[in-house]
Amino acid sequence: MSAPQGDYPPQEGYAQPAYGSPDPAQSPVPPQGAPLAQAGKKKRTYAGEAFEFGSGANAALGGQPTAGGAYGAYPQQAQPVAYQQPAPAYGGADPSQMQQAPPAPAYGHQASGSISGMTQQFGAMGMSEPHHVLPPQQQQPAAAAQRPVQLNTLYPTDLISQPFNVAELDYPPPPILLPPGTSVFPSPEANCPTKYMRSTLNAVPTTNSLLKKSKLPFALVIQPYASLHDAEDPIPVISDQVISRCRRCRSYINPFVTFLDHGHRWRCNMCNLTNDVPQAFDWDSTLQKPADRSLRSDLNHSMVEFIAPQEYMVRPPQPLVYTFLIDVSYASVTSGLLATTARTIKESLDRIPNADRRTRLGFIAVDSSLHFFSIPRDNSGSSEPRMLVISDLDEPFLPTPNDLLVTLSESRENIEIFLDKLQDMYQDTQNSGCAMGSALQAGYKLISPVGGKMTVLSATLPNLGTGALTMREDKKVLGTSKESSLLQTASAFYKSFAVECSKAQVSVDMFLFSSQYQDVASLSCLPRYTGGQTYFEPGWSATRPEDAMKFARQFSDYLSSEIGLEAVLRVRATTGLRMNTFYGNFFNRSSDLCAFPAFPRDQAYVVEVAIDETVTKPVVCLQAAVLHTTCNGERRIRVLTLALPSTNNLADIYASADQQAVATFFSHKAVERVLSSGLEPAREALQAKMIELLTTYRKELAGGSVSGGGLQFPANLRGLPVLFLALIKNLGLRKSAQIPTDMRSASLCLLSTLPLPLLIQYIYPKLYSLHDMPDNAGFSDPQTGEIVLPPATNLSSGRLVSYGLYLIDDGQTQFLWVGHQAVPQLIEDVFGVPDKSQLRVGKSTLPEVENEYNQRVRAVIEKSRDHKSKGAGSIIVPHLYVVREDGEPGLRLWAQTMLVEDRADQSVSLEQWMTTLREKVVQ
Repeated sequence: MSAPQGDYPPQEGYAQPAYGSPDPAQSPVPPQGAPLAQAGKKKRTYAGEAFEFGSGANAALGGQPTAGGAYGAYPQQAQPVAYQQPAPAYGGADPSQMQQAPPAPAYGHQASGSISGMTQQFGAMGMSEPHHVLPPQQQQPAAAAQRPVQLNTLYPTDLISQPFNVAELDYPPPPILLPPGTSVFPSPEANCPTKYMRSTLNAVPTTNSLLKKSKLPFALVIQPYASLHDAEDPIPVISDQVISRCRRCRSYINPFVTFLDHGHRWRCNMCNLTNDVPQAFDWDSTLQKPADRSLRSDLNHSMVEFIAPQEYMVRPPQPLVYTFLIDVSYASVTSGLLATTARTIKESLDRIPNADRRTRLGFIAVDSSLHFFSIPRDNSGSSEPRMLVISDLDEPFLPTPNDLLVTLSESRENIEIFLDKLQDMYQDTQNSGCAMGSALQAGYKLISPVGGKMTVLSATLPNLGTGALTMREDKKVLGTSKESSLLQTASAFYKSFAVECSKAQVSVDMFLFSSQYQDVASLSCLPRYTGGQTYFEPGWSATRPEDAMKFARQFSDYLSSEIGLEAVLRVRATTGLRMNTFYGNFFNRSSDLCAFPAFPRDQAYVVEVAIDETVTKPVVCLQAAVLHTTCNGERRIRVLTLALPSTNNLADIYASADQQAVATFFSHKAVERVLSSGLEPAREALQAKMIELLTTYRKELAGGSVSGGGLQFPANLRGLPVLFLALIKNLGLRKSAQIPTDMRSASLCLLSTLPLPLLIQYIYPKLYSLHDMPDNAGFSDPQTGEIVLPPATNLSSGRLVSYGLYLIDDGQTQFLWVGHQAVPQLIEDVFGVPDKSQLRVGKSTLPEVENEYNQRVRAVIEKSRDHKSKGAGSIIVPHLYVVREDGEPGLRLWAQTMLVEDRADQSVSLEQWMTTLREKVVQ
């Protein structure tokens, strides 16, 4: 019997592989003893070492299926010649005799050999064998009239007998299969791309009881921006100011509305109300002639930006304002923070958005007093900044409020003179006080009439004045139930002050650098409620070039990032659906309105959706709208529309669930649980939820069977148990007595703000094997021009060979792992030193050595840091740490905490986790 074809229409860019295992004749692995030329480019011989194929993490025979071949929807990888020790270094096993793990089927494909069993399961579910479904564009209207479009089909797999492969995390989510003719015009951009908005369920249950029965969450992950700058991520802008909205529900016209009455009226796809089409809708104001409606962006694109007319403004667009609150205490000056900050601001003045020439800057220096600076205009005849010191910390006032905020264009030269002098003003200070709470109040008074950003740069715990904090970390409490209290805010000031800031359109960003305890838990409240972000660099010192360069690059990117001002986010949906809970950094002004004094480009938001009434439509729509003022003073509305099919079938819901979006939802949920109940309840809730999902699937969809010690779950959700385990082992949630409270708090900030691709990598880091990279890795792809990365490898020490070189990268930190038997030639080619003992371990930058292999390794490290290629904006530059397997134990253990499939400290391995889940499910 031939395997029935899967129901997934071919995804663009994902070749449909053949079923079963690859033909041995087509194997990418050259036979033993084959000439080197067969493996692609000829390699240099390294110190006469013998090369051998089929070992190392990237080899097809090493037990790790490559991200290609029979596995998934990926092209075959050519296998490279590797940097290797002779066979005995492998532990004596002959690699060619090693067992190959059975590849998991790509979802959309059945595992060969188990088809009859699956047919029985489909029978038990009341489903016939799946038929192939054409993509919506190609479907026949006649067939569509007879029956609704078939949704994604469930492909059961066994989590125990088919071990998880890391490539499964990078699969696209199950496609959204809409009935033909759902959109007004057949545009490929009619539905929202996943990088901007994705749903945990790509088929929506019609009733709340069905949603509850599934135990899956229904939520949206919304990332309105995919880069820090508009030019890098252009979307259609509608400039004619004709904004057609539903009179009742206020939804914006979009590709899924219906036109009636010869096109004079349109029916809202959210609430069904019929609205008039505005007269100017079909008129081209630039050419002064009738326009072709089918070319309008808002009817063809799910993602558009409208230029808003006057009625969308409460007040005229305000200028962009930055107020820098700079710590000038002893710790800040001696660590070099003050000098690096001043120099980076000066060098980045051209990068600060200032298209309308209205951008304004203000500076407040903070130690035990507040130091204001009055900077004259360039043409005023004076270049000397005046310092005004206020020592009343309880009720700080503004000395001369007129020229403390200066326009960048008018005072550019004098701002540079001031920044040059700022470094020297405090060079001999012995003052260790920091009245940052009082400085925040003063900064608020300065900019609250206009709104804007307060950027805090501090290397000291705020220990004086309003909001003073004390050292409260106690090593004895770490790892106990009392630890959770340290993750709460110590002073009520920070939350109440944040709410005041939000009302006055003031956003706060925190850059924290202390080598001592700094109470990130309290300080991060300010960004959390004002749409800001907390950046934490513990033990930072400008004497280390790596630290200085990293901060300068990040801070310059931060200053150049285009932000939206005075923004609000609202999400609307088809009648019967309601936005229930919002997660992320903002202030919830009403049940469905999130307020952002400044709308950042590098964060994502999660919205849980409730089903209040039975959904009767075959397609539901959800629409997010961000009203904001751009950096150059234009009021705009960014609108994202997502259409999803509805279903009353539990199998459709499971077959259409998006594992990455589900993991993102539970990441936000876990952070909320940590802050409300504690670490242990958060970890327990994640485990309980995973057991609940596996049990529900087994009982409702797998006929209650657990055959031969297996654990059934759909192919599209195979990565979920691994992501849950990785989340439980993440720095923010991990059970350990070794994690400083500040590091844990900073990690919780990341878990609740990172855009989805960066969040998934932060939870389950990337591991690349570099000593045996494919021939094309580290070079740019001829088609795309992008650097090719080696295939990622499972995060397990079992994948590491003793002579290997590996990159481990969670997006925030990178480790270059050097095996204890790495050959001298490899060390020399990569690091430029003749022997491993001369290797500089710890924080470092990879030297430029004149050889191709060094260039490729550096290219891979740099490409792995490229957030843009992942479809997310971010200013973060990860630190690179060189780690020797036989080197410094603390560093080695830190790197090993990234290997989330291993057993560590007080946590289980992936194998133990799967066994536990199976036992609980069978009970």
